[in-house]
Amino acid sequence: MAWELLFSTDYGLFSLFVIAFVIGMSFWFARFFSKKMREDQAQSGR
Repeated sequence: MAWELLFSTDYGLFSLFVIAFVIGMSFWFARFFSKKMREDQAQSGR
């Protein structure tokens, strides 16, 4: 019953969208910050 509500109702689909968005955002932030840390380390090493 919970799976039916999750995939067939508007609030269930919106919940899935929010969960996927937050997970995607966490991966993007991890890549972004690691890139900036590497750039800063390379710049300070000069």
